Amino acid sequence: MNDAPGRLQGRISVITGASRGLGAAIAKRFAGEGSHVVLVARTVGGLEEVDDAIRAAGGAATLVPLDLTEFDRIDEMGAALARRFGRIDVLVGNAGILGTLSPMGHIETQVWDRVIAVNLTANWRLIRSFDPLLRASDSGRAIFVTSGAAGGAHPYWGAYAVSKAALEAMVKTWAGEVTKTPVKVNLVDPGALRTSMRAEAYPGEDPETVRQAGEVTDTFVELAEAASTRHGEIVRAP
Repeated sequence: MNDAPGRLQGRISVITGASRGLGAAIAKRFAGEGSHVVLVARTVGGLEEVDDAIRAAGGAATLVPLDLTEFDRIDEMGAALARRFGRIDVLVGNAGILGTLSPMGHIETQVWDRVIAVNLTANWRLIRSFDPLLRASDSGRAIFVTSGAAGGAHPYWGAYAVSKAALEAMVKTWAGEVTKTPVKVNLVDPGALRTSMRAEAYPGEDPETVRQAGEVTDTFVELAEAASTRHGEIVRAP
């Protein structure tokens, strides 16, 4: 890290799904911009690898190993962060799963329930727990990751497409509710990225033809900055 103040200097950021892929890229970039990052994910080993990279570059992180479907633990995390920091400046709801690509009538009930739990309900629980923490910041920012699958008809994308469409509706609703506060709420569609989820969805695709997650982090930094005025938007990463 260089000695110049970063664009997120002194800001406290919570990032879900931070152990790999886009979440890890966002975490490293935010830390490089001066934010103290709170890394949330199920995989302890992945969290530790990201933490090692952040600390090697001179950044600071707090690790929270957590399965987001353990909803009451999201409340516990919010309470713990309130005691430690008194506020949260940035929340990035990135964690998500694909489920299975199959006709609607063939999706197994446990797959449907898990996708909705991770991609939608967990983000509602994050909103529920973190709304007061973001309001405690003088410039709270919340960013949720959506997908092109949320719009139009996407046969065989089933639970994933439904969960992202519902996520967009939920986040826009919340954005409308906080319009008269300093909190800014947006969604980001990062487009196709070279991640394990992409490989799962498109197993025959040459990964070299898809950009890496680190290439879209500028959009997240822009929306996380205290100076950002964007609100209630779906921002498509260039």
